[in-house]
Amino acid sequence: MTEEILVNVTPRETRVAVVENGMLQELHIERGWSRGVVGNIYKGRVQRVMPGMQAAFVEIGLDRAAFLHANDIQRAQPVRDDGAAEAIPVPAPVPPIAELLREGQDLVVQVVKDPIGSKGARLTTQISIPSRYLVLLPQSKVVGVSARIEDEAERARLKALVTELAAPHGGFGYIVRTNAEGQPAEALAEDIAYLIRVWELVEQQVREAAVGSCVYEDLSLPMRAVRDLMRRDVEKVKVDSRETCERLRAFAAQYMPPLVPADDTGLPARIEHYSGARPIFDLYGVEDEIQRALEKEVPLKSGGYLVIDQTEAMTTVDVNTGSFLGQRNLEETVYRTNLEAAQAVARQLRLRNLGGIIIIDFIDMHDAEHRRQVLRTLEKSLARDHARTTVYDFSPLGLVEMTRKRTVESLERQLCEPCHECGGRGMLKTSETVTYQIFREITRAVRQFEAARLLVIASPKVVARITDEESAAVAELEEFLGKSIRFQADAQYLQEQFDVVLL
Repeated sequence: MTEEILVNVTPRETRVAVVENGMLQELHIERGWSRGVVGNIYKGRVQRVMPGMQAAFVEIGLDRAAFLHANDIQRAQPVRDDGAAEAIPVPAPVPPIAELLREGQDLVVQVVKDPIGSKGARLTTQISIPSRYLVLLPQSKVVGVSARIEDEAERARLKALVTELAAPHGGFGYIVRTNAEGQPAEALAEDIAYLIRVWELVEQQVREAAVGSCVYEDLSLPMRAVRDLMRRDVEKVKVDSRETCERLRAFAAQYMPPLVPADDTGLPARIEHYSGARPIFDLYGVEDEIQRALEKEVPLKSGGYLVIDQTEAMTTVDVNTGSFLGQRNLEETVYRTNLEAAQAVARQLRLRNLGGIIIIDFIDMHDAEHRRQVLRTLEKSLARDHARTTVYDFSPLGLVEMTRKRTVESLERQLCEPCHECGGRGMLKTSETVTYQIFREITRAVRQFEAARLLVIASPKVVARITDEESAAVAELEEFLGKSIRFQADAQYLQEQFDVVLL
């Protein structure tokens, strides 16, 4: 499998695309005026404590106060000492929020979820700072290893190595990231030294900064992409900005030399500047893929298709056979369609950055083995997803329920806004419905107010229907009310808009 990372930089927007075998898999967007705040650390102040919600609202300098739940507040854990080599933390019930925080209290918090819709940012006081191979946990002493490193010997080596290297630097806690697999002690030692320097700077900023100040900001999108997405199977990182390319090369040379070895010029060999005349996203077909990712329907190669609906509560995916007729029998046709759909769903979740609760309505299968294979294909296809996913078995109704961790807005909500005409419903009242609504409003207005005649202003389509198909009804209404009614079309009016003016 060949994988490339494409970086498109413009003055106010940066986009990063992950392309596998020529097909877009992930898209990350950062705009100058709305850069995400996930990972940022703030010096905040408790604005309001909500005992009924076991939460508090914290002022951190953003447009809306941020949300901090009691579960996300760092507190001392009691330990059980039973003579073992290590003390064992004992799970403790979460105390009432009023015992943990008070209004007006200053505290250091980190954003774990961007503001989404009308909701403020989600916070934690359990601080973590990532680097290339490690995540620093300054309030912990525990060393953990990513579950994606499956080799037990390698897990033990990394844990022992990081524990040993961390001891002279205060013995902070660390999470060993997947990228650390196979890395030598020197690389991990460099990461630890870097993280310690960052944490010392954060502590200094906390002492000196005013409330509502950001004391630590995560790297810019291109650098985060190289830090988090760069793996050994990534063939190239192509950047269409020379300045950004040079910064990425310097970053990689300092923090990632084993993963991005230098060429004859001393520069990281796999990070290169793209200077072609054709836009880099056009060259790889990324712009077309982005447009398709905003559509509800996703065609499958077999002729089937997916229908993806994103709502406030969850995302639903419906699988249909469409024009795929199969060659053997109905069960086989359904099975083949569902297998293809499982792979397509995994890709669409990454590409569209859909999170939260996801319900997949596969086509009904009677064969239990077929259901197991479809579920296995879905899980296997999700294995390369950087977001944490949990997939459950088929429900009694034949639905697959799953969750995907959401930290930022979906692609659709980053790039689009609700339709001004329908208000985001996705449906419009018909011109016939609006016509009868106008008739009711005319009757209501005449009964409430005195007027010699009335003027109705509405969209051209509605006025055309009234003056044509409903002309007889208008005549009856004028006779019934004893008033003259005139209709005026205005192209500025949307289909559901109208005004009844008394003259």
